[in-house]
Amino acid sequence: MSRAEPVSITVCDDGPLLLRGDFEVIGADGQPVPTDRRTVALCRCGRTARAPWCDGTHKAGPRRTRPAAAREDATTQD
Repeated sequence: MSRAEPVSITVCDDGPLLLRGDFEVIGADGQPVPTDRRTVALCRCGRTARAPWCDGTHKAGPRRTRPAAAREDATTQD
């Protein structure tokens, strides 16, 4: 029996959530979304044509989040 790989989630500024490890994605219908990959990108902008997977469409639209450096600058100005 193999050991499960821990799951990590990386939040990409103005981009997808990257999931790595042994995970299961559940769709809006409550059913598992099939994938055979150990790393996937989940769309956060809602514009993808391949939901729930990111297809890079976010690059064509306006920025929705600020880079980490900008967030840190804003908190130090208080």
